[in-house]
Amino acid sequence: MLGRQGRLVIPAEVRAALGLSPGDQLHLRLVGHSLVLERQQDAAAELRGLASEVPRNRSLVDELLAERRLAAAAGE
Repeated sequence: MLGRQGRLVIPAEVRAALGLSPGDQLHLRLVGHSLVLERQQDAAAELRGLASEVPRNRSLVDELLAERRLAAAAGE
């Protein structure tokens, strides 16, 4: 239920099933027209899973910096 001040109430049985406790950090994201609310550690694990596909010898930071330098040199 969404309260008057925009607060979302998560039913007790859902909190128990997810192992949520008062003060837990949650991550909220929009997927299409749906809200996804997940535990912070689950969101972090998902991101780590995405990064696991990147070879260890590849530096995404170096690639980004190289792209930015090229754009700056081109006057963008």
